[in-house]
Amino acid sequence: MSLSQNIGEEMKAAMKAKDKVRLEALRSIKSAILLANTEKGGGAELSDADELKILQRLQKQRKDSLEIYEQQGREDLAGEERAQLEVIEGFLPKQMDEAELKAYLQELIVRLDVKGPQDMGKIMGVASKELAGKADGKTISAKTKELLG
Repeated sequence: MSLSQNIGEEMKAAMKAKDKVRLEALRSIKSAILLANTEKGGGAELSDADELKILQRLQKQRKDSLEIYEQQGREDLAGEERAQLEVIEGFLPKQMDEAELKAYLQELIVRLDVKGPQDMGKIMGVASKELAGKADGKTISAKTKELLG
């Protein structure tokens, strides 16, 4: 089942359950998918990679908003963002924990024969492609710097 079909089913369930926060998050996902479809000329289904990018973009937007609301002490708005973030993350692949990421990057450093921090771009290029959806770029970058430094 494609993401848009899955979202449609989830929206029906959220409406029946009168879960406003979940419904709002699902509507934002559906809206982003529809926008992406119209940008590409419509008609064609989005690939799994495109759907994943949309979800990651929405996740990043929610995290950024959450951070701003927390800094400003707006717990009412932060709570909504947190709840919507959970809904969006439910459609993303399981994220790697810190130990898994560290082990992967150490193996990658050996595999690519990295000499030092000057080769960080080499690692980031491969890691970003291989870990798409499993870890975000900031986390990969920070852990790579730590391992190379």
